[in-house]
Amino acid sequence: MNKIVARFRNSKFRRFLRKHQKYAPILCFIGGFIFDTLTLGRIDRTYDLVVLCLHMSCLTLTLYGYNLADDGRWNNTVLERFEEFFPLAIQFFFGGLSSAYVIYFSRSVSLSKTATFFIILVALLFANEFLKKRISNKYLQFSVYFFISFTFFTFMVPVFIRDMGTSIFLFSGFVSLGSTLLLIILIYASSHSTRMEIRMPKLIGIIGSIYVFINLMYFLKLIPPVPLALDEGIAAHDISIEKYKYVVSYEKEDNYIFWRDHKLKFSFTPGEKVYVFSSIFAPTDLKKSILHSWKWYNAVAEEWEVVEDIGFNITGGRTGGFRGYTYKSNVKSGQWKVDVITKEGLVLGVIDFEIVTRISSDSLKFAQRKF
Repeated sequence: MNKIVARFRNSKFRRFLRKHQKYAPILCFIGGFIFDTLTLGRIDRTYDLVVLCLHMSCLTLTLYGYNLADDGRWNNTVLERFEEFFPLAIQFFFGGLSSAYVIYFSRSVSLSKTATFFIILVALLFANEFLKKRISNKYLQFSVYFFISFTFFTFMVPVFIRDMGTSIFLFSGFVSLGSTLLLIILIYASSHSTRMEIRMPKLIGIIGSIYVFINLMYFLKLIPPVPLALDEGIAAHDISIEKYKYVVSYEKEDNYIFWRDHKLKFSFTPGEKVYVFSSIFAPTDLKKSILHSWKWYNAVAEEWEVVEDIGFNITGGRTGGFRGYTYKSNVKSGQWKVDVITKEGLVLGVIDFEIVTRISSDSLKFAQRKF
């Protein structure tokens, strides 16, 4: 162990960190974010579960070690040599765990419902960079830790319990709140410097405010239904099943629209059906009821009218997402959208399209995809 420590002490990496210590915390935060972006895939995959659980465990232990360092707790121990790198490790794990939430929901067709988290993430990033005390500010430390912990448990608990819903979300929040308060109490009782720096009622008030805020966002349906995500959504002319695969026929988009291969304008012939296909990611063994809420925009009343809610069940575990579709006949021309929602009304994504009555006899350019 002494040889390893001596080698690290004289390494180029340590000299680099000391030379650029002003920017090292924010670089470690971004580094953790990029690392998980490149390596994480499915939330129910063993690798992902191990990495995220290690991130959360290491963050907790490092936070504990960092807050006791000012009291000389690690003097004359191996950890004393690494005390100066505790803040960098904390930033790295903050970045890594923050990225997990983004990764698992950036796959959704509609990012509008996750915009709140991205705003919080950017605010958190700037808070770490511009606050004078940066990570040494204990109020900032524990606030960010609780936010990260809350989001971590809200998508990890459903994977292990194999169920989701409002009660599971509330349970996840209680687990996060309890574990965070336990860590704070443990550090507060063990560290004289922490007791001198913070006022416990103020810190608990901040943690409680974050708890209420996240729950408020959930009940206002501003947080996606963790850990479900909408992989794909298409308005199609025909859907058939061949050898356990869904064959979806749709109008092909012009080549210069390189980011999407299907048209958002649906050329409708009176009498035909309009299909909406969706592929939904769900962790293994997780079962959930899903609704396609068909809505038509009434230009006169300037509001969306719910035409019909059509439900179906999903069972998770398929790599390409669980597949399902609904259809409507005798539809009106105009703007349409299909909200893909859970039975609790939480939105996974929105499939937008416009129905235009076909006048020309020219043939349409179709494409097919198998799911």
